[in-house]
Parts: sequence; structure tokens; C-alpha cells
Amino acid sequence: MSDLPERFRRAFERHTSFEARDDGSFESVTTAFDGVVDAEPTGDSEVRFSITVTVPLLGSVTEDEMADIVEDGWYETFELRVTDVGKIFRTTRELSPTVRREGDDVVVEAAFADSNADRGVDDAGALIDFVEGTYVQGIIPGYEYTEPVASIIDQARQTAGSN
Repeated sequence: MSDLPERFRRAFERHTSFEARDDGSFESVTTAFDGVVDAEPTGDSEVRFSITVTVPLLGSVTEDEMADIVEDGWYETFELRVTDVGKIFRTTRELSPTVRREGDDVVVEAAFADSNADRGVDDAGALIDFVEGTYVQGIIPGYEYTEPVASIIDQARQTAGSN
């Protein structure tokens, strides 16, 4: 990543959602899930932002047993929602995120290129936030959740002013 243009490196440094990692990628520090952005020059004035967000399968963060049919339905719904990104970006983007199961996790990947450093970094952060928000919308009531979902639910309750 040493060949990343300085203006892109500075955009990540200024952005409150990211911290640089030793491998040259940038980690989201504002989400409960693992969000990582790899930024690589494309050869022209653009940089390709490759975003990977890893979230737990819902059944892997419950104290209770979750039936396979419930988890499969949750996964299918999550996949449909995540791949329908909509208008979350600062510019029009044609984006087709991929979603796959990997053990007890779900991995969401997407990529886009941009010549504007601040806009590209903002949009990478927006995608990570979108995946987190989509996950949270799909939390099924009635289960006892473990971390990180328990903290997300607790924070939502505190924000709403209820117990």
C-alpha cells in the first residue's frame, strides 16, 4: 500500500471511522463488526476501494438454539437487503456486493473506484455502516444474544431511553 497516493492516505487519516493497519489496509473503528478497506491505485488517477465486512451469522450470537430454517431465512433476507445498496453514496455508483457464508460468519464484499479521495473514503465508510444497519434491522426478537449483538441491542435501548 506504500504506492497509495498521499491525498488518499490523508483522507483515511482525517476520517474518524478508519485507522490504518500494519498491512496497509484501513479498519473501520465505528462498527461492532469487522470492516476493512483495501485501497489500491488503478494506474490512472483513481483508487480502487475494496471493502470487506464480516458479520456473525445470527444463530452464532444467540444463547438459544436457532432453528436452521430461521437462520436460513434470516441469511436470505440479509443477502437480498445488502445487495440492494440504493443511494447511500455521495455519487452515483454501480455496485454489486457479494455475500457468502464462511463458517459462522457472513462476508460482504464490494469494490468501486474513485478519483476523489474524500468522497471515496466517505463512501467506503457508508457501505460499512449500511451493512451494519442492515444486520441490525434483521435482528430477530425473542432470542438472548451474545456479543457483539448484545451490546448493539443495549446501546439501542439506552438511546431509546428504555430498559
